[in-house]
Amino acid sequence: MSAIFDALRRWPDVEAPDLVAVDAADRLILDESAERRASALPGDIVVINDSYGALTLGAAHAGASGIRTHIDAITGERALEANASRVDLSGHFRSVPLDAELVNGARIVLLRLPRTVDALRDIAGLIAAHADPSVVVFAGGRLKHMSVSMNAVLRENFGQLDISHARQKSRVLIARAPRDGRDPTPAAAHVDGLEVRAFGGAFAGARLDIGTRLLLENLPDAPVGGTPDDPLIDLACGTGIIGAWMATRYPGAHVHSCDQSSVAVASAHATMLANGIEDRVTVVRDDMLGARPSASASFIALNPPFHSAAAVTDLIAPRMFGDVARVLRPGGQLWCVWNSGLRYRPLLERAIGPTEQVARNAKFTVTVSTRR
Repeated sequence: MSAIFDALRRWPDVEAPDLVAVDAADRLILDESAERRASALPGDIVVINDSYGALTLGAAHAGASGIRTHIDAITGERALEANASRVDLSGHFRSVPLDAELVNGARIVLLRLPRTVDALRDIAGLIAAHADPSVVVFAGGRLKHMSVSMNAVLRENFGQLDISHARQKSRVLIARAPRDGRDPTPAAAHVDGLEVRAFGGAFAGARLDIGTRLLLENLPDAPVGGTPDDPLIDLACGTGIIGAWMATRYPGAHVHSCDQSSVAVASAHATMLANGIEDRVTVVRDDMLGARPSASASFIALNPPFHSAAAVTDLIAPRMFGDVARVLRPGGQLWCVWNSGLRYRPLLERAIGPTEQVARNAKFTVTVSTRR
């Protein structure tokens, strides 16, 4: 197994010496589930939140087939495919959205615990509603990312919960006897004249975070673009609140909202439907702006993320700035909000062009960069 793990990479996600594709929690989940997996039939095993393929490929290497797997980030999904090819395990799994098809009839679920309790509640409810009554869920994570609230969520959805011994700062929660579950439904809120919808795990949930609020308060009165061929772009859209704001505040504007997260994309779709603007807002799951042609946009708004899987990193924004530079037309603008301590202005200057400060408060800075 170690040879398999040694071959795994995070690519095409961000890579660095301190960012790994497999960790102690992955190994512990596989070890705790080994006896149960030994008698698994094809299609019995489901893997959820497998960051880069360690759980899926570890199970496949041990003989499992017909694995259904769901990875929220498109970069993680693509990393799984690349890693499977690298270790000659393609064809043992298929990627499935986070819905009933993913867990229907499942007897074993390998789950990397999500960062939020709301996300776990959606996942646990889905498993309890559709998995086989004999299902056993092996839900593991790093101790620093776990909370007793996660135990409570699993107990809401399962009649039995056992807890493994800790190993290398990791632990596994083992849930059995599913109760009546439910399919995920988004949280709903009315925020500054907009309807916002958020499935569990979407950034900021059904509310307006303070950085995004500062950006919206300072966007221009009449941005260039907004046509079907040159839509206003909401990059890393999260729940879609920036895209929805632009579509409602700029009459007739067409918007392209995108995010690498399937939870974010589902939330943004729901937000657009709730506001009745789905005919003018396209929401897609994409690695940055990969689906957009070069030199095809005049206006991009961005509140850059700072998480890659469970890791906090400042390596994501520079990659995004580079892709923004590729997609912006000469003279096109990026309106960006960022934590002032990150000092992104020199990066924006180098990657895109002249950058001016538009607004600043105690924590965040809004800048506009013009493509040279």
